[in-house]
Amino acid sequence: MRDKPKVLLIEDSASLAAVYSEYLIDEAIELIHTDSGLSAKEIIASDTPEVVLLDLKLPDIPGEEVLEWMQREGFPCETIIITAHGSVDIAVEMMHLGAKDFLQKPFDARRLITTLRNTLERNRLHDIVSNFSSTFERDHYHNFIGASLSMHAVYQTIDAAAPSKATVFITGESGTGKEVCAEAIHRQSRCKDGPFIPINCGAIPKDLMESEIFGHVKGAFTGAVAERKGAASLADGGTLFLDEIGEMDFDLQTKLLRFIQSGSIKKVGASKEELVNVRFICATNRDPLDEVNAGRFREDLYYRLNVVPIHLPPLRDRGDDIILLAQHFLTLYAEEDGKDFKHLSTEAEMCLRLFQWPGNVRQLQNVIRNIVVLNNDEIVKYEHLPPPLDTIPSRKPGISNHSTTEPEPTVNISNADGIRPLSIVEREAIEQAIVYCDGNIPKAAALLDVSPSTIYRKKQAWTD
Repeated sequence: MRDKPKVLLIEDSASLAAVYSEYLIDEAIELIHTDSGLSAKEIIASDTPEVVLLDLKLPDIPGEEVLEWMQREGFPCETIIITAHGSVDIAVEMMHLGAKDFLQKPFDARRLITTLRNTLERNRLHDIVSNFSSTFERDHYHNFIGASLSMHAVYQTIDAAAPSKATVFITGESGTGKEVCAEAIHRQSRCKDGPFIPINCGAIPKDLMESEIFGHVKGAFTGAVAERKGAASLADGGTLFLDEIGEMDFDLQTKLLRFIQSGSIKKVGASKEELVNVRFICATNRDPLDEVNAGRFREDLYYRLNVVPIHLPPLRDRGDDIILLAQHFLTLYAEEDGKDFKHLSTEAEMCLRLFQWPGNVRQLQNVIRNIVVLNNDEIVKYEHLPPPLDTIPSRKPGISNHSTTEPEPTVNISNADGIRPLSIVEREAIEQAIVYCDGNIPKAAALLDVSPSTIYRKKQAWTD
């Protein structure tokens, strides 16, 4: 990024170029001057300026040709036309070619400065909007799929925390993607070219855990027939990810704390320590403070690890991410298995939204895999859904939305005095759906076929 925006002045008159340069001498810009169209092309191609001040009458090629070339090549710069032959027709033609403003000679310093400042400000705001869109409208991030606000918050935290060496503590229910999060942090970090070594503390017997992390020397215990590197040594220069750290034995937690503090490890059975350089990331599906209060997790280790906390939201709270993920898995597995599935039916989407997903993304992934393996169609229909999703009410014709003992919610859209305002009808429909769903807004949103954020926004507007 430049300290000052670059402005290219294309003017064949040396005297006028000197005047314009004097007009702009106090502006916070880098002003470059050239007197021909061909040299202007070279400058724009080699180091594209933010703004071009373009005279239409040039000695070699017309200014219109330069402007057309800039638009055709897609250079990200704004153009202000300067000409003594100005007219409304020429101005309109240049605007159609992509010019942002039009100056007719002669003009004073104030007119030039105001026009240039306005153009630079528009350019700056455009960059801000572009950056905002790329940050807050992304529907994927590394191996994450999701565009919900809760996931954007996760992405932003990773962006901020990854470049540092700070330890990250990831929490979230099983299946929410804690290892995916750890890998994203590693890929964004300064040690991204180093190894990423994950170890699941809940999947390894406690008597082998120390060896798995720190390694062992030959003869350290029965079966140790050769020296072996542990995860800490393998992660040297990269990232060590300790998943389900709450399962780690209390005594081993003490050795892990010493490792984090000193950066040195001692293999099982070894007499000397060795230094390793690793980035620590850990995760648990339990509440770590509850584990500390229960005496199962060392308090000093918790505070040493919990420098940057990241909580992954459960799938049921991620709104339309459920459908985004389902479509992603459907496309992936259909391609892998040579099936014809293309998309989800409205009834299937509603059932996916209404389900609570106790197994989160991992469960959704398995459900879509099941559908693709056991069926062959272009559209995922209600009857394709495996248990327990096939017990969720559907709006599919012939299948009741609700039990026969419970009346369906109805909305009156008229009375004896005629049709009522749409805003009143809409509010009644939303409120009835919320009551019918016992206050569960995501479920109400699914029944109404709108986003939960729409209902939250309208409820807020009613109270304002």
